[in-house]
Amino acid sequence: MVHHITSASNPLIKTLKSLHLKKDRIETGLFLAEGARLAFEAADLGVWPEIMVYAPAALERGPVRGLLAQAEARGVRVIETSEALLAQISKRDNPQTVIGAYKQLLSDLDTLNGKTIVALDGVRDPGNLGTILRTADSTGASGVVLIGESCDPFSVEAVRASMGSLFAMKLARASFGELLAYKRMRGASLIGASLKGRHVGDEWSAPARTILFMGNEQSGLNAEMEAACDVLVKLPMRGRADSLNLAIATGVLLYDLWRRRGYDGARA
Repeated sequence: MVHHITSASNPLIKTLKSLHLKKDRIETGLFLAEGARLAFEAADLGVWPEIMVYAPAALERGPVRGLLAQAEARGVRVIETSEALLAQISKRDNPQTVIGAYKQLLSDLDTLNGKTIVALDGVRDPGNLGTILRTADSTGASGVVLIGESCDPFSVEAVRASMGSLFAMKLARASFGELLAYKRMRGASLIGASLKGRHVGDEWSAPARTILFMGNEQSGLNAEMEAACDVLVKLPMRGRADSLNLAIATGVLLYDLWRRRGYDGARA
C-alpha cells in the first residue's frame, strides 16, 4: 500500500534529506537518485530502491505509474508526498517528480573483467567522477576503480553526472598495490596519462587488456605510478589552454583506445 507523507518533520523525510551528507550516506548505506529516467534505467538492470518517493504529478505518466506499481510489488517502500517536500529532499527549486534511495554497491576489483577498465587516482570532483562513469559506460569499459582517497561516487552530484551509468558500471575501491597485483594477474597493460608520454596520435596497438590510469585534477600521477605504467600517453594541445578537464581527457583517451580496437561492439 502506498503511504502518504506531508510533514517535513517525518523521520523518513529527514533521512532522505540527510543523504546529501557523506556521513549520513555512510551511516545508512543509501544514496539518492533523482528522476524517473534513472529509476527506469536501474529497474532495467534489476536494481530497485529501498525507498521511492513521488509527487502526484508523476501519476500523470502511464509508464511511471507502472514503475511505481512494480516497485511496490517488489517490496519497495513507496511514498507519495508533495512537490515542496521533494524540493527539500533534492535541494532544488524544480525537483524531479520521482526520487529513489538506493543501496550503495561496490564490486571487488577481481570481478572486473573485459578489455578496458579505468583507474582514477584521488579524483576530487564528483561531477568529473560521474561524467567518467557515464563515458566509461558509453565506450564499453567494464568498470572504474578508485585509487586512494577520492570524492564520494554516491554523492548527489556524482550520481546526477553519471546519468544512470552508476547503475550499469562496476565500481571498485583499491590501493595502488592492489591495482598492480590485478594488472599482473590479468596480464593487462597499464596506460597512464602524463605530460611525459607520447602523443595519443602516435601509432600503437591497443593491448588486449588495458587499464587506463588517470591522476587527479591538480597533480596527475605521481612518479611511482608513472614508473609502473607500461605506456605513458598525452593529448596534443594547440591553443592557449595547457590542460583539459579530467573527465574530458579521460573521455578522449577512452574513445581513442576504443578506436584502436575498431569500435568493437558499437551499436549500429
